[in-house]
Amino acid sequence: MNIRVLLIEDNQAIAEQLCDYLEQDNFQVNFQVDYACDGRTGFNLVQDNQYEVILLDLMLPDIDGVELCKKIKATSDIATPILMLTARDSLFDKSKGFDAGADDYLTKPFELQEVAMRCVALARRQQLHQSSKINIGELVVDVKKHLVKRNEKNINLSAKNFTILLLLAKAYPNALSRHEITAKVWGEDFPDSDVLRSHIYTIRNVIDKPFDFPMIKTIHGVGFKLEEKS
Repeated sequence: MNIRVLLIEDNQAIAEQLCDYLEQDNFQVNFQVDYACDGRTGFNLVQDNQYEVILLDLMLPDIDGVELCKKIKATSDIATPILMLTARDSLFDKSKGFDAGADDYLTKPFELQEVAMRCVALARRQQLHQSSKINIGELVVDVKKHLVKRNEKNINLSAKNFTILLLLAKAYPNALSRHEITAKVWGEDFPDSDVLRSHIYTIRNVIDKPFDFPMIKTIHGVGFKLEEKS
């Protein structure tokens, strides 16, 4: 299981500890951590990438974490779980955090292991709450059964190709960069760019070519996305 985490934290020492701990190899899951030292950078990263969990400090230099939480929840197409990290430990402060849309709340000082456990729990809960089927026009991706149909016709995909198509379906209508796809499919064992290109070619042969219009679009300089017929 790969869990991509965004850490928004202005305390450099805490950020380094968390990043180093989560990216160790002694977990049953593979954590990939992006880091932002202020709210503006963090918000921009949320808009441009997909994360399984966001770790959000409330005391940021440019924006209050509660307000940033509200902004992320209001503008994101995908309801990414947010775990608030803060020294504010009163019931009133926790209530404000949950009212803003936080999914979990952890007060400082905290155990690094507990942060990791909560990240895993939030990511798994998010997966369970997602619909088992994703419908995009005439394309249906059944997450639980690993089945794909287009225009009611069954389509056979390898495990890797199914994962790539599922990532594009979950991101719809947004594009995914080549880096995002390779990071989620292969983790740190990055293939060269030709491997991803080969997989996309194979997927297009069965998803697009037998039908009257292509759904997989190349966004030059970015990556790929799915589109419905206009």
